[in-house]
Amino acid sequence: MSTFSTGSNMLPGAAPRRRAIHGVSIGILVLDTQFHRLPGDIGNGTTWRFPVQYAVVRGATPDRIVRPTLDTDVVDLFVRAADELVAFGVDGITTSCGFLALLHPQLVARCQVPVATSALLQIPLVQSMLPAGKRVGVLTMDKTALTAAHFQAVGAPTDLPVGSIPNDGIFRRNHRTSAPVVRHADHEAEVVAAAEELLREHPEIGALVLECTNLPPYSATLEARFQLPVYDIVTLVEWFHSGLRPRRY
Repeated sequence: MSTFSTGSNMLPGAAPRRRAIHGVSIGILVLDTQFHRLPGDIGNGTTWRFPVQYAVVRGATPDRIVRPTLDTDVVDLFVRAADELVAFGVDGITTSCGFLALLHPQLVARCQVPVATSALLQIPLVQSMLPAGKRVGVLTMDKTALTAAHFQAVGAPTDLPVGSIPNDGIFRRNHRTSAPVVRHADHEAEVVAAAEELLREHPEIGALVLECTNLPPYSATLEARFQLPVYDIVTLVEWFHSGLRPRRY
């Protein structure tokens, strides 16, 4: 007979938490941005099949985060915002930038609930599932800023093939200028072209992991075009949520 029970007969140490907000398991720490986030983007509420709670990390602008190293005060900005989300009532924290993999060990050490900082966390698992001779390829917003330290922080290999969205293209220009409206097709064309170049240079790639949380709107197109599995922040958070709130059968 199972020893698990519900209601008032809870296991020792499993007392209910006091919460300001109920029914939300995932808290999302969003960079301090104002560009248009399309459906599929982590910062668009319609992306999710379950409720999420957002918190903007004031002062955490992309130019402070998408870089090889981070200022020493940045982790404090995220810990404070994470603490606020936990006080609201969330059970797990994620972020809106894959480059925050660099802070993964610090955030896990200082947060009160589980933390899934970056889509890059999926790399070891994805690599372990691929056929012999195949490798994970990473598509990022800026490969010049993505270093071995980012991969090491999440336990991933540091020598993976990496492709990047063009610095002078419309996608990154829209981000830099905080474009209030963007066209899906414009961004998709650049993402497909970047993936095509990466796969042409590295035919050994057996799956793609998308570092950037703005790239999932194009994941289905990439899978259909190149016939490869594609993993992104949405696949990570959906897996994360499924453990926080397992399906009942």
